[in-house]
Amino acid sequence: MIGVAILFIVLGILIKYGKMYWLIAGYNTMPKEDKEKYNIEGIANVFRNVMFGMALIIIIGYFIAKLTENPDIQNYAFWTSMIFGIPYLLIESNSKKYRKKQK
Repeated sequence: MIGVAILFIVLGILIKYGKMYWLIAGYNTMPKEDKEKYNIEGIANVFRNVMFGMALIIIIGYFIAKLTENPDIQNYAFWTSMIFGIPYLLIESNSKKYRKKQK
């Protein structure tokens, strides 16, 4: 599970700081004129923050599972991060707040 957390951290860094926006599904297939309608920097911030948050939940769950010697906690933390993180990421990144105002 720590590997998944590391993957999320790496993806968050690549999308935000590496400007690898092609990793964002849907954005990479948009025509250029449609891409210009979106604040990709804001969307990249959302992706970074959500990926880091999900990774943090997984890592905390891992350490609590080790401390309590209860491996179920690690699974609960992983699935909690997925159940809340993915819908939040989809809803927030598709909100109108990241659409540029048309002149």
